[in-house]
Amino acid sequence: SLSMKNILVVTEHLKGEFQEITFEMLGKGRELAADLGGQCIALVFGNMKSKADLLGAADRVVSIGGNDDYNPETCTAAVKAVVRAKTPAVVLVGNTSMGMDIAAPLGTALAIPVVAYCNDLKAQGDSLIITSQQYGGKINVETVTPPPVVISILPGSFNPEKGQIPGSPEVEDFPVEIGAGKVRFKKLIEPEAAEVDITQSEILVAIGRGIGNRDNIEIARELARALGADIACSRPLVDAGWLPKAHQVGKSGMKVKPRVYLALGISGAPEHVEGMKNAATIIAVNTDKNAPIFDVAHYGMVDDLFAVCEELINELK
Repeated sequence: SLSMKNILVVTEHLKGEFQEITFEMLGKGRELAADLGGQCIALVFGNMKSKADLLGAADRVVSIGGNDDYNPETCTAAVKAVVRAKTPAVVLVGNTSMGMDIAAPLGTALAIPVVAYCNDLKAQGDSLIITSQQYGGKINVETVTPPPVVISILPGSFNPEKGQIPGSPEVEDFPVEIGAGKVRFKKLIEPEAAEVDITQSEILVAIGRGIGNRDNIEIARELARALGADIACSRPLVDAGWLPKAHQVGKSGMKVKPRVYLALGISGAPEHVEGMKNAATIIAVNTDKNAPIFDVAHYGMVDDLFAVCEELINELK
């Protein structure tokens, strides 16, 4: 395994922009490559090689051409071809809707282990120690494995600034001929513009499953009015149709950075925390003292959210 020292980072982009997860993986990939005595290689699709100067954290950029539009089938085939040719020690992909499409088929086709939901990672001797989150962040599991390995990284795990190094890495064209498969990219459907932009809110009253039912949202609205705040929520409320998608915070919703984030009845799954962990002050109210939200909250109360809301509203009035 000693010839395998390089780290291959599968970059992720949308509408011609590299996503933050790309820079998180590059920063970590660069660190790992230094520990293993190898290089950090960034893999780009479509026309993204024209933005290689943003990928200065990589020693080299490999461009496989093809189309800018994401197609899981052709992307996976292309990554397979590069991994076969380059035999990296570690392949880093995002634990995202795009990366998850690539990781498992890649591991299966090349008989390489896949470790998912990774939130920490280090090299020790010839092995890698990989920490994965399970059960919505309630348990961390350590995997020790020699290379080669495919690792999918939970967004928000590493500092993107460490990977945002401008530079002029050498670009290698590695054209991959892929026939037409079963999957076609038709179009990118974006959510409609909303009446409220929670990414700009100074104060957010955020509600989760603990609110119980749709009628109870009114008490949160009343508190928000008293605070001059906007309403945000976790994914279950959007899935239930109780609030529009524009109010959703998290991986599949919005990233918010208010001055105050009041989390009422939100358990704090990693997908939600990813969207709000950079708020200046996080205050959590939950009846479950073991809720993971308390790990990121600056202030926490193990209490009934309705009692807390009513008292706050009375105080504010």
